[in-house]
Amino acid sequence: MTRKTTRRALLRAGAATAALAATAHAPTAQADTSPAGRPPGAGPRIGILLYDGFSLLDPAGPAEVLARLPGATVTMVAERRGPVRTDTGDVALVADRSIAEVDDLDVVLVPGAGERGTVGAMGNQALLDWIRRVHRRSRWTTSVCTGSLVLAAAGLLDGREATTYWASADYLSTAFDVTYRPERYVRSGKIITAAGVSAGIDMALHLVSLMAGESTARAIQLAAEYDPRPPFDSGNAAHADAELKALALRLLAESQV
Repeated sequence: MTRKTTRRALLRAGAATAALAATAHAPTAQADTSPAGRPPGAGPRIGILLYDGFSLLDPAGPAEVLARLPGATVTMVAERRGPVRTDTGDVALVADRSIAEVDDLDVVLVPGAGERGTVGAMGNQALLDWIRRVHRRSRWTTSVCTGSLVLAAAGLLDGREATTYWASADYLSTAFDVTYRPERYVRSGKIITAAGVSAGIDMALHLVSLMAGESTARAIQLAAEYDPRPPFDSGNAAHADAELKALALRLLAESQV
């Protein structure tokens, strides 16, 4: 009889092997506890805001990490329920809840977008009011990329340090009372802002370490096999020349609708 092979069976086999090796050589592990001391199964409620023109990896990368937190629930939230299109228009994520249905979150995440999406979100009073409302009760308020501009438009970054997409750094620091820091992520109180797009994954892993301990964060990083080794050393704007920056921005603009 042929045994059906599934991804879950393969993962379980690997996990069993690792567990046997660990019990043979490691002391008893201490369970991670969250700052709120929540019992097992009562994990954090995480809401990720979607709005027209968001950048796909901004919510998707952190969602992959945060959904692995023990007991966590991750919900996509938008002004209205249903599919929300990305900046390219080619892909949509589905918002399961509207902002009218969500008031109490442990973690709120605001992604970035192309120019159209960011400007639209910054001028959308319904979204800004919702961000202010959930921020008052959240344990952590976070953003990725130009999502920090949306937080700033909501008045949450006044007098704080923050980061954003490299091309938006001057705007963030001149249009708002914000000190820009060119880091992958920046924590200011309970607000954590991430730099552009892929930096959201780094921010999410840091957030997991704050909420559930470093061992859990390391394990989730391993589960995602997040060990980036890009083919080119060109991802840091501080090391890029003007020509490469111009090309990067042109490619972004041409791919957006």
